[in-house]
Amino acid sequence: MKVALLNHGCAKNLVDSELMLGLLAQKGHEVTLDENDADIVVINTCSFIHDAEQESVQTILQVAQSGKKVIVTGCLPQKYKGELKKAIPEIAGMVGTSDIKEIVNVVEQVSNGYVSKVSEKPDYIYPENIERQQITVGASSYIKIADGCNYHCGYCIIPNLRGEYHSRTMESIIEEAKGLVKKGVTEIVLIAQDTTGYGIDLYGKQALPQLLEKLNEIDGLGWIRIMYAYPSQMSDELIDAMARLDKVAKYVDIPLQHCNADILKAMRRPVMDYEVLVNKIRERIPDVAIRTAFIVGYPGETDEQFNELYEFVKKMRFEKMGVFEYSREKDTASYSMSEHVSAKVKKQRRNKLMKLQQKISKEINESYVGRTVPCIVEGYTDDGVVLMRSQHDAPEIDGMVYASSDEQVVPGDIENVLIERADEYDLFGTIQG
Repeated sequence: MKVALLNHGCAKNLVDSELMLGLLAQKGHEVTLDENDADIVVINTCSFIHDAEQESVQTILQVAQSGKKVIVTGCLPQKYKGELKKAIPEIAGMVGTSDIKEIVNVVEQVSNGYVSKVSEKPDYIYPENIERQQITVGASSYIKIADGCNYHCGYCIIPNLRGEYHSRTMESIIEEAKGLVKKGVTEIVLIAQDTTGYGIDLYGKQALPQLLEKLNEIDGLGWIRIMYAYPSQMSDELIDAMARLDKVAKYVDIPLQHCNADILKAMRRPVMDYEVLVNKIRERIPDVAIRTAFIVGYPGETDEQFNELYEFVKKMRFEKMGVFEYSREKDTASYSMSEHVSAKVKKQRRNKLMKLQQKISKEINESYVGRTVPCIVEGYTDDGVVLMRSQHDAPEIDGMVYASSDEQVVPGDIENVLIERADEYDLFGTIQG
């Protein structure tokens, strides 16, 4: 049976897709990423916000119309369960977020009729002893160190879709990292709903600093990057480990979501002085780049509260920043709140913040001009320009470094680049021999 897989959503979903491909390959199924070349198409879906759901639904409908058997996995079936099948009767099978081990059974049974394996209460445990069939093998690769979430932020449905937080053992993560390095991966990107909470459930305390120490010892590994930090978990021990360990990218991805105390409280986020936290990170980790994200238009957000956020962004000058308009999702605490902000105002606020950030980003990027920066080789453009990233740029999220080179370079290599010019998002330079 030839099975194709289409992935939607975040890097955490990508890892789940690769695990399902690994399971199918292990059982002798031929797997492909070309849906036209398959009998069965598995669509791993995202349900984080309304737009992501729509995108997933469009893919399901398109593939179903082509007459293929469609198995829908991940967040959509977990969120809607039987409703999804009623809405799209063409669906041949469904697998929930914590049921990915069932993918083989579902693939093998759909020819006999509709099959659903969606746990009522998700509880994601990482399926160890499966070799991921990687969709993207390049300079960098993701490692999921935990899944699930114990926080219940007011706008977020993830705990309902993924269950409680479960860390993987340190040994299994180290083993996976060593295997990836053997395959030629130079940069490992650690992901979870909250990477900074790693180990609390297994070891009784935050174990990310110890994990970083062990990863830092792996021969042949170039960079270790941490995504999705939680503000109240940025402990002194973690900050010091990030500063001290030479392979850890000096990059902190810490979605703050807002700065106003009342909005943070309504969001069920840590109410703390983020200015103090950001300054501490910058003082302790020399040459650090901080990426953050904010939500505008949360129910009840006044013009004054938005202006406070605007001034905060202006003052803090984040190296990287994303802004999201609040998306009203069922089964979240904010769904039934009053004082919803109009779509027009949300859009205006987002645009205003992003315009400010573009200016800041350009000024920060221009400060790199004249500096020599180590960058990882991603590949080449059609006309021979080398595609690279500095350690201040996460894959698929941040900017690129476009470089010229007299010598042939290999994806995964880390080379020094003299930066010659910059725009809002990208840097341009020459590789130094």
